[in-house]
Amino acid sequence: MKRTSLLLLAGVAAVVGCSSKETHPYLHKSEKPKAAEWGYTGDIGPSHWGDLSPKYALAKDGKQQSPIDIRGAASADLPSLAFDYKPSRINLVYNGHTVEEMEDGKSSVTVGGKRYTLEQFHFHSPSEHTINGRHADMEMHLVHKAADDTLAVVAVMINEGAENAAFAPVWDNLPSKDMAKREASATIDASALLPSDHGYYRYMGSLTTPPCTEGVHWMVLRTPIALSRSQIDAFRAVIHGNNRPVQPLNGRAVDTSR
Repeated sequence: MKRTSLLLLAGVAAVVGCSSKETHPYLHKSEKPKAAEWGYTGDIGPSHWGDLSPKYALAKDGKQQSPIDIRGAASADLPSLAFDYKPSRINLVYNGHTVEEMEDGKSSVTVGGKRYTLEQFHFHSPSEHTINGRHADMEMHLVHKAADDTLAVVAVMINEGAENAAFAPVWDNLPSKDMAKREASATIDASALLPSDHGYYRYMGSLTTPPCTEGVHWMVLRTPIALSRSQIDAFRAVIHGNNRPVQPLNGRAVDTSR
């Protein structure tokens, strides 16, 4: 089967897979009861997720799971990422697994003529994806949903470097175990959090937390951004080690934009 046919089939699977399943917790505006408690260590850690609930079966049996180790990506004429992000009031939630900024639905990215609304963004420390086997210090996931419920995640790798003033509205209001929700009149413009170069890796995968929904379009930006050591430490004081290990590629194509 030709490569173009495989990509078309993957796109169809994305629509069917996402629309036929219940809403992933990533897209809830408030915490909902879980099918089963899960975490990142011990007998509820990633190696056990698929056995914790029938609703989490994809974590064990899925063939398009994320994250992955990215290496040897094929150069391709991929569509550009047209970001249209707007300032959104700070609405941060610590849910025991990450820190999420819940967006107000005014921001979006358009890829190949299809518009995806930015639902939320959150962080993992260390990174979930690896590049040639190497983790970044952190990783930011910007989770988007199209009108047909197709999901797309833009991932940004974060390494230690200079202080990043663009993150101040989030970092000044980081929630904690004792104060799980933080709202503020300050706004955050997610476009300021992105690198200037929007070149990216693309592959079909899943969300990286239970129920590990598949059919997700992943766009991992090639250029990392920087946070200072103190900024990284501030996040890790809230949560650290919330990264799912990389998953088998199972023959999936990984492309990189020219």
